[in-house]
Amino acid sequence: MLKLHNKIAIVTGAGSGIGKAVALLFAQQGAKVFVADLNPENADATTNEIITSGGTAESRVLDVANQQAVTDTFNAIGPIDILVTCAGISHIGNAANTTEADFDKVYNVNVKGTYNCLHVAVPIMKKNGGGSIVNISSIAAKVGLADRFAYSMSKGAVYAMTLSVAKDYVNDHIRCNCVSPARVHTPFVDGFLAKNYPGKEQEMFEKLSKTQPIGRMGQPVEIAGLILYLCSDEASFLTGSDYAIDGGFVTLNS
Repeated sequence: MLKLHNKIAIVTGAGSGIGKAVALLFAQQGAKVFVADLNPENADATTNEIITSGGTAESRVLDVANQQAVTDTFNAIGPIDILVTCAGISHIGNAANTTEADFDKVYNVNVKGTYNCLHVAVPIMKKNGGGSIVNISSIAAKVGLADRFAYSMSKGAVYAMTLSVAKDYVNDHIRCNCVSPARVHTPFVDGFLAKNYPGKEQEMFEKLSKTQPIGRMGQPVEIAGLILYLCSDEASFLTGSDYAIDGGFVTLNS
């Protein structure tokens, strides 16, 4: 079960965090993975790790906010069976102190970047007879989080785009779902703590972990496991759904 043999998968943001975990797991399960990331060193590191482990992968340097770059990259790859849009950025701020430049930056990567990937991948999948898409939304799309104005906006848009694509292409055998993690321990979290709480990183890490009822942050590989299922043939009856993977954050804190 959950095998991806003979599947071609593109994972954006696969140089680190959730995207990297997805790329590694997909390759382990037999997919040929195209590791797309803005950072060439990170993309190559993930690709080399896959190849060293006996998997098949190729790196692609990609700015998802650039539609022409996405078009050129995806068309050069050819048939695509699976797309996972993990590329994204975060932002801290409310409606009053979020600058227009910061708002536009979050929009361009998280919203337009996801749109660009869908815009190019969907026709390729349609021509190829179908496919599976998983977008990365967030619990921030469904609940109010302090100082996450622009980020919440972007993830709400990702959720809405997921539903729209699922509805429009259900008869073309294209499934589109999204996952909504709570806090996941990625390099971004470590960088955030080092920048904002120097000398108190461990204390703040534990504080943030305890905000989730399960008592800890998620691990990227746990998110990847859910995404693997959604992209597998075992999930062929699932489309147009959002899956919270949040340690009970939404339901148990309400």
